[in-house]
Amino acid sequence: MPVTLNFGMNMPSWFNIYGLSFDAEEDESGIKRASDNIKALIDQEVQNGIPSHRIMLGGFSQGGALSLYTALTTQQKLAGVVALSCWLPLRSSFPQATANCPNKDMHVLQCHGDADPLVNQAFGKMTATMMKTLINDTNVTFKSYQGLSHSSCPEELVDVKQFIEKLLPPISDE
Repeated sequence: MPVTLNFGMNMPSWFNIYGLSFDAEEDESGIKRASDNIKALIDQEVQNGIPSHRIMLGGFSQGGALSLYTALTTQQKLAGVVALSCWLPLRSSFPQATANCPNKDMHVLQCHGDADPLVNQAFGKMTATMMKTLINDTNVTFKSYQGLSHSSCPEELVDVKQFIEKLLPPISDE
């Protein structure tokens, strides 16, 4: 889809991005539409027999932003969120949007590089601080990676793996 921030060029995108500053306009309808698509996928997995509390959302940049927003607005109880180099979209709609949220005890791992030129780490830290007011603050972990730009690194991926293994241990066949 065309992305305003990318001079209107077509690129893989969940929703349009007008800017990445604290006060940038947001594509509310696009964010909600993308979130509804993710919620439909969650519902489908639950209908297929996967308990919702064993479903974890995660993503990088827009995908992480959408994961946070969806987890806070879905009616399905989720295991948690892995949010890499991202922000909480439509943050002005919270805490009202989480009034009936079943995910107040979910776990969140938010990771961000301190050299990210696209999504400034301050935006990521602000998101983590806000998340701690919306859900159980002891379940929100923010990790920073020195020198990391808008990408991932082996240390971050190890942290993600450990987070997932802790929250979602394999189900035994016994």
